[in-house]
Amino acid sequence: MKAIHILLEDNSQWPGYSFGADISTSGELVFNTGMVGYPESLTDPSYRGQILMCTYPLIGNYGVPNQEISKWGFSRNFESTQIQASGFIVSHYCEQWSHWKGEKSLGDWLKEENIPGVTGVDTRSLTRHLRAAGTMLAKIIVNETPEWYQPQDHHLVAQVSCTEPHIYGSGSKTVALIDCGAKNNIIHQLLQRDCTVHVVPWDFPVHQHDFDGIFVSNGPGDPRHCAQTIQHLSICLQRNKPIFGICMGHQLLGMAAGASVFKLKYGHRSQNQPVIEVGSNRALITSQNHGYALDHHTLPEGWSCWYENLNDKTCAGIIHRSQRFCGVQFHPEASPGPTDSSHLFSRFRELVEQCS
Repeated sequence: MKAIHILLEDNSQWPGYSFGADISTSGELVFNTGMVGYPESLTDPSYRGQILMCTYPLIGNYGVPNQEISKWGFSRNFESTQIQASGFIVSHYCEQWSHWKGEKSLGDWLKEENIPGVTGVDTRSLTRHLRAAGTMLAKIIVNETPEWYQPQDHHLVAQVSCTEPHIYGSGSKTVALIDCGAKNNIIHQLLQRDCTVHVVPWDFPVHQHDFDGIFVSNGPGDPRHCAQTIQHLSICLQRNKPIFGICMGHQLLGMAAGASVFKLKYGHRSQNQPVIEVGSNRALITSQNHGYALDHHTLPEGWSCWYENLNDKTCAGIIHRSQRFCGVQFHPEASPGPTDSSHLFSRFRELVEQCS
């Protein structure tokens, strides 16, 4: 393996070895503490513009699965059609992989997708560095030194969203899924609940159409770039059609109501984030992947914090006390992660049914 290094914006350097594409890259360095799920994470559009580091020490030991296309035409094993992360950093890359669904090695997949991978990195030390100093920009330097890439300066949602509407399924209720970088499994969850899903671009005027419900997806980058989405949702809030948001969708819903967001020091990216339903003792273990959070103190009258993150007490969900509007910061579709909160899709479907 070729010796390379990682350069952080504070000028600290971390040595490693290349096991992916032999190219340099830059982006925002973030860490995920999940033990499994690297195929889903790497293809999650929320990682666009970021270099992903896994804290679990052994990565690649089950290889990369095949597409396994569902009857609706989506892969069951990947969350989009390509790797979205700009680079991948691990402690130990397992060259010898084994899994009955495996099709190729992680290294071969990264090379096919032209994504650099770095192994032999002291990820424990690097993660502690990021926890202390906060998320920062990084470069993976293989040959030439790339320019710094600041994701906050780019409209990443516009890069990953569809460019025209697509219709999936033939369910009894029509749901508009605002695609800010929607994961495949979100679409699957809605289709499995007797919905006809209209996947529409991030800036689509949903308020001009008569859908039975509106679902706002996850997505990458700073939600404040999505001014048109926020404007359209604010008009939809004047009606009583059900609206549900996931991750960035939750933030956009809150901003449409009048709340504000802030950037977390190092984000929440793992499959074991505990949240509690405010006002009850019901706790859930959730999958999360976000660098921004909604400031629930800025929510207007009529709105409440629905779920709270038990690690840092940030808002993990909002709900309107009298209307059919709600959102969660976590991922009830999981993929990867626990399915403790998958019932929230059924809750949204029930709200759509009640409104009809």
